[in-house]
Amino acid sequence: MKNLSLLFVALPIVLLVCACKETVPTDLTRNALIPHPREVTAGGEAFRISGRTRISYQDPALTKNAGILAGIIGELSDLEVETENFSDGTKRNRIHLLIEAGDHGLEGYRMRIEKRRMVISAPGPEGIYRGITTFGQMIAVGGVDLSSSGNDDSISGNDDSISSNDASISSNDVRISGNNILVPTGEIRDWPEYSYRGTMLDVSRHFFAPGIVKRYIDQLTLYKLNYLHLHLADDQGWRIEIKSWPKLTSIGGSTEVGGGEGGFYTQEEYRDLVAYAAERYITIVPEIDMPGHTNAALASYADLNCDGVARELYTGTRVGFSTLCTDKEITYRFVNDVVREISEMTPGPYFHMGGDESHVTELPDYIYFVNRVREIVRSHGKTMMGWDEISHADLSEGDIAQYWASSANAERAVEKGARLLISPAQKCYLDMKYDSTTALGLNWAAYIEVDDAYNWQPVTLDEGIGRDDILGIESPLWAETIETLDDIEYLAFPRLIGHAEIGWSSPLDLSWENYHDRLQAHGPLLDRLGVNYYRSDRVW
Repeated sequence: MKNLSLLFVALPIVLLVCACKETVPTDLTRNALIPHPREVTAGGEAFRISGRTRISYQDPALTKNAGILAGIIGELSDLEVETENFSDGTKRNRIHLLIEAGDHGLEGYRMRIEKRRMVISAPGPEGIYRGITTFGQMIAVGGVDLSSSGNDDSISGNDDSISSNDASISSNDVRISGNNILVPTGEIRDWPEYSYRGTMLDVSRHFFAPGIVKRYIDQLTLYKLNYLHLHLADDQGWRIEIKSWPKLTSIGGSTEVGGGEGGFYTQEEYRDLVAYAAERYITIVPEIDMPGHTNAALASYADLNCDGVARELYTGTRVGFSTLCTDKEITYRFVNDVVREISEMTPGPYFHMGGDESHVTELPDYIYFVNRVREIVRSHGKTMMGWDEISHADLSEGDIAQYWASSANAERAVEKGARLLISPAQKCYLDMKYDSTTALGLNWAAYIEVDDAYNWQPVTLDEGIGRDDILGIESPLWAETIETLDDIEYLAFPRLIGHAEIGWSSPLDLSWENYHDRLQAHGPLLDRLGVNYYRSDRVW
């Protein structure tokens, strides 16, 4: 059970109780799924999951996913559903997991719910997992517990007796009793719009322990996000152990904004975070910001400064005052060691080198530095990412520029052959306040209410940027004003849920009115999960 997401195991889920007359769900299109699925077709009947139901899978690679699905069902009902490696998906009373070819990438899936069985199919385990997430959300958000209504014999016998009476069907058409889950029949075909859908967590300005990061990972997987970018070094703190440069953590990791004790991840802790995320099909992207935002490193090693004098530790929030010495060879030995050690622990394809707000680095020096770092990153088998300022350097096909501030920088990156990760500060920065009364957060980019965070699309952001130029969307959460898990949740949710839908769903399905209603239905789920989300009066 420890490998399941937060939705399924982190907290007991108290299901809603309905003492009204029991009815049978029949309309699969009546759901509050987020992100919005691509295609949903109703079948007009119901599939009953009971104590006789089995979860089968035709490929041993799906063993873990079968266990996750069994855990979902167990958490949301009194059922203990057994799993079995069994190739025949046509048997009745089965939920069958099937690897089969598809047309929409590894994350695309198909869910077929028939009266006597259910099949989730995809090209591989990742797509199966996305389908399982949809199913879990379907019954967690839409399920109504009928166990208090007295006798439930009318739905515990032969499934042929299930009626299609829908006189009191709710907007979330699923029914749960103590030993039954009734799911409307039909089909869901679903796949993501963008291959990269993520969020960034700044652990440098304030340090967040591994348990907090894991909790955040659990929340991301619920909404089909698949990347977590960790901002591991900045002026205020260095947060990842580098064995060849130990003072980075003993000195550079010893403080944070406001003068707290800081902290860092040992390499064992970092590897564990990477593995924990991978079990939930989330890829960690490490970032070491440079040549600016480097005061923690400059305080740790004097030789990284042009004058050879170590800097004082910094606990404020001012930016743009620090730089590595770009014409010293020790700087590039340092960068190579850091990139090498982190890359060895990070199986994902990307290494983020920052590159933003390096205001005291002369532009020719900045370009020279980014070009050399780009080759170092490539030498360790990674693709270089950086904030949009890196477009001044010699980018080419394969490099990724993160568009956060400058459309000119973004367009320049595209002209050089790079792709874009879309993170406009006015829409995506989760550290921005909701409004002028919000206690946490900043407002230099904008006030971003829940509808403001949702009502935009990457493809219409800039005339010079086309769909093929975009890798995906990421929502950064900078940590100048946040110190706790509650703070993270308050600024991230529910805005991050809307960003998840923008990244996954068809642009044709992005409607605030429709999303508003579905998000309303997720409030009780977030409450039951104990998420400290912002209760926007524009939604609830």
